[in-house]
Amino acid sequence: MPTPLRPPRTMLGAGLAGLLVLSAPALAHHGWSWAESEQMTLEGTIKTISMAPPHPSLEVTAGDGTVWQVDLGNPRQTAASGFTGDTAKPGDAITVLGNRNRDSAKAHMKAVRITLAGTNYDMYPERIGRN
Repeated sequence: MPTPLRPPRTMLGAGLAGLLVLSAPALAHHGWSWAESEQMTLEGTIKTISMAPPHPSLEVTAGDGTVWQVDLGNPRQTAASGFTGDTAKPGDAITVLGNRNRDSAKAHMKAVRITLAGTNYDMYPERIGRN
């Protein structure tokens, strides 16, 4: 009976290394390394709401007309904050406390807290006020 062919270890190692390289952008996105350490406040109106994984997100139109992408917590964190797909609707006024993208050309931030109609929804309570 012929011996089954096995890929050389170097091929397996190269394959695993390739997977790590391809997954690095996703891993970086889910951490905080892409965001500035100093928090900012964004005030505007909700343009869109998406509760789709991997992160629920909002598009928020600021007073100057800039549309910001606002990433919320993961679905479990967002639900634990009390924010659901029915909590708000497009056109609602919102205040977002969070960390903006290090690339200032991108109108993108990760929310620590969102405030709607005087109610706070804390996505990352341990990070509030932490710079």
